[in-house]
Amino acid sequence: MICEKTGAIHLEADQFMLDRNGDYRFDGRKLRDVHARCETECDAYLSTGQAVVVSNTFSEIWEMQAYLDMAERHDVPLQIIECHGQFRNIHGVPDDKIDAMRKRWQQLPDRYR
Repeated sequence: MICEKTGAIHLEADQFMLDRNGDYRFDGRKLRDVHARCETECDAYLSTGQAVVVSNTFSEIWEMQAYLDMAERHDVPLQIIECHGQFRNIHGVPDDKIDAMRKRWQQLPDRYR
């Protein structure tokens, strides 16, 4: 998907969990694969000089490390936006899972703020 305003490619792991009708169907067994696919596509676009926006939920630094490394390897500027506050849960993630993500939240290192 291309962002009309910036021309950047928009990627998120959730877009790889759509069924044949285009409806979101979470499957925890696919998490590793859909995140790997998101990383692979991001790297491919960056290698062509295309700007990319990745909107995944990263609660720990290791979860975004592949993207941090890609930005460095492709020598592209990196902007990380932290969302704070209460937002609508559009994928039906159970409250206990969201609480667990909040509890393991890691602040960004100063160099990425």
